[in-house]
Amino acid sequence: MKTRAIFVDFGGVLTTSVFEGFRAFARSIGVAPELPFRLLASDPLVNSAFIEFETGRLTDEHFETVMATALTEHGGTVEATGLLRRMRAGIQPDVAMIELIAGIKAAGHPVALVSNSLGRGCYDGVALDTLVDVAIVSGEVGLRKPSRAIYQLACRKLGVEPADVVMIDDLPHNIDGAHLAGIDGIVHGDAATTAEELATRFGVFPQLPPTPNRPTTIWRRPRSTHWMR
Repeated sequence: MKTRAIFVDFGGVLTTSVFEGFRAFARSIGVAPELPFRLLASDPLVNSAFIEFETGRLTDEHFETVMATALTEHGGTVEATGLLRRMRAGIQPDVAMIELIAGIKAAGHPVALVSNSLGRGCYDGVALDTLVDVAIVSGEVGLRKPSRAIYQLACRKLGVEPADVVMIDDLPHNIDGAHLAGIDGIVHGDAATTAEELATRFGVFPQLPPTPNRPTTIWRRPRSTHWMR
């Protein structure tokens, strides 16, 4: 059985549900729970700014202003300063999934983070330098999922062939993008089902709990919670 490399998403995979976190934020500012997603996906101005922001061509502050304006126009009570932090406030590290990835890496599988960024400090609370071998962040490389180019870059950085990679992501369209790059994938639901699928479909048998001599500082309780996709 060949050694599989693992690409893993951040928000919604190494953290709790982004959808539930955003819904909680929406309720806190007095708008419909699905409004933030609708604006990000369908509002021309917000969507365009979001793409530019995720690829590092727009600052945190500029995107916060665009998003705050749109939310206010839909009846929300919100100010721009610190908006991203408040949007991410309900998202927590998923310790079970972090331990799963740590076990996979300890078992000898190369691991890369492949994530669409949401601004400064998004990874606070997770020691990525220990958890993964390579971190590919959209805002740093100028590429974003589901473009096949970001997966191809991750393969080059990790030194693996696409056919030997499994992508774990909670968004089906990101898995579709991985498929276009020749990479198989798992639509993540929770740590238990993802671990089962890795084992049954791909022969990945992680060591859980991680081996005793492995550093255990892969998860830190953050001072504040952040989100990345």
